[in-house]
Amino acid sequence: MIKRIKRLKKIRLHREGTDTLLYGFIILAAIALLLWRGLDNKIPFWFFVAVAVALYGVVVNFFRCPIRYFPQEDTENIVVAPADGRIVVIEEVDEDQYFHEKRIMISIFMSLFNVHANWFPVDGHVKHVHHQNGNYHKAWLPKASEENEHADIIITTPDGKDILCRQIAGAMARRIVTYAKEGEECYIDEHLGFIKFGSRVDVYLPLGSEVCVKMGQSTTGDQTIIAKLK
Repeated sequence: MIKRIKRLKKIRLHREGTDTLLYGFIILAAIALLLWRGLDNKIPFWFFVAVAVALYGVVVNFFRCPIRYFPQEDTENIVVAPADGRIVVIEEVDEDQYFHEKRIMISIFMSLFNVHANWFPVDGHVKHVHHQNGNYHKAWLPKASEENEHADIIITTPDGKDILCRQIAGAMARRIVTYAKEGEECYIDEHLGFIKFGSRVDVYLPLGSEVCVKMGQSTTGDQTIIAKLK
């Protein structure tokens, strides 16, 4: 079993939001200044400020990055949720791209209001990383898993089991960021990547794995146990 190494920095806002938040603040502040100086009636100014603060708050909330550590020290055969969201798929599928066999697929849909950081679902090492361009169907649709833009990360666990984690872009999400690098060790508690503005993550597990969640259940990334490998 790999010894867990906690290397995360304690951050409250995700680094992927730095530019968006900075440029957004500058633009909103500039518009507010123009309204204040250009209009004698200040009602439009205060209306804009109220709307801008609300919208900016939503974006800040989107890029929040809570500090989390999986509560159990022993993570052997544990599969944790790679994302916050809701379980939308639990089914056996034919995985023909990599494994050429049936797999259990568990899908988590992330709404606009969920944390959009992604975590490694298992300890192990990164065997393969691949980014595939594609469409931008609504993330909860079945065809989104294969037809949408996505990034595939295959992780080999310490006992040799291969797990596929797929980051999927949705109708609003147009940027997938993947931190996983081939050949590197990875651990539960570490960030796998980030998807901006609504998306989905699929996990493909070997048949016989014990599924620990049910349809419609809410998940918390790096906290909720979604399966146990056998």
